Amino acid sequence: MPAEIKVPSFGESITEGVLARWIKKDGEVVRRDEPVAEMESEKATSEVRSPASGRLKTTVPEGQTVPVGAVIAMIDESVTVPAAAPTAAPVATAIAPSKAEPAMSPAARIHAESRGVDPGRVAGSGRGGRIIKEDVLASTGPTSNGAATPVPASAPMVVRSGAREVRERMSPMRQRIAARLLESQQSTASLTTFNEADMTGINELRARYKDKFKEKHGIGLGFMSFFVKAAVEALKAFPAVNARIDGSEVVYQNFYSIGVAVSTPKGLVVPILKDADALTFAGVEAGIAALAVKARDGKLTVDDLQGGTFTITNGGVFGSMMSTPILNPPQTGILGMHAINKRPVVVNDQIVIRPMMYLALTYDHRLIDGRDAVQFLVRIKECVENPERLMLEV
Repeated sequence: MPAEIKVPSFGESITEGVLARWIKKDGEVVRRDEPVAEMESEKATSEVRSPASGRLKTTVPEGQTVPVGAVIAMIDESVTVPAAAPTAAPVATAIAPSKAEPAMSPAARIHAESRGVDPGRVAGSGRGGRIIKEDVLASTGPTSNGAATPVPASAPMVVRSGAREVRERMSPMRQRIAARLLESQQSTASLTTFNEADMTGINELRARYKDKFKEKHGIGLGFMSFFVKAAVEALKAFPAVNARIDGSEVVYQNFYSIGVAVSTPKGLVVPILKDADALTFAGVEAGIAALAVKARDGKLTVDDLQGGTFTITNGGVFGSMMSTPILNPPQTGILGMHAINKRPVVVNDQIVIRPMMYLALTYDHRLIDGRDAVQFLVRIKECVENPERLMLEV
């Protein structure tokens, strides 16, 4: 009896998916547990592995929507599968990384791949020649505000030559994004409040300790860890922003799992940094880097996308100066970060030039009063402008 390959479960409330592509083609010989197909649901892309060794017989074409549990292929186990080629014995002496595959920090690899930078052409300034994020950013050239030129991860639309219009079916993920955005607008009473933060303190702290931080933890000290920590402190002070509405009840959540919006070729996804309050600065940076890699590679699981209590989105990496982020239901708050620009501000009755960032908090007015929303954002501002408070947890 041939072994059946079925559509796996994608999690609660998801009943179908699209067969995005066959990794192995019809008639190919495959081994047990070898990836044979990619399934795309409204939340994530998952690999489908072969349950047995044998010859693959596909029964569903690429692009077709199929329900969870449906058979998409068969494995003829009567076909002899050649043994896998033996792995070469390890060489006793250490081999230095080649120019094509230099040693890189996780953050550097993310920035290099998102910007299309060849690591082999980047000189590493870290310990032992390790490439760090700053090396990649320096190789792309600065923008007018001194930051590296941001390159969106989303793929450009391809228009056929001579065609006045191109019609393309929305992917399940894009359809889900559209549905959730519409749901958010229709089912919440969204308002947005704004403030601005002086980034001098964080800039000076990063300048003093970024090299030692990199040497000790193997990852760069970015801005996001400060904002995640600031968000956790503000959420503790204003529990309603970390709550959700369930029917006629308010559910106050005593854990702090922060969603971090990530742009991918298939659309915006919000993987969750679980229990962010229990993480160190290095843990936050490493966690975000790992989630970003999984998002880019289409390896996010349903668990990676569920359980968030609050979201942070950074439009500043694309050059946005100000925006009104949209709520991610059932969450009742989302923080928008923006580009850092030097502007004249008044400090101690003196006009000085400071690196400033506009902050935006969109909140659900059904649960959160305007006073609490404003004070929540002020707490974010205070933490960001005084990063030592985050370090000392005061």
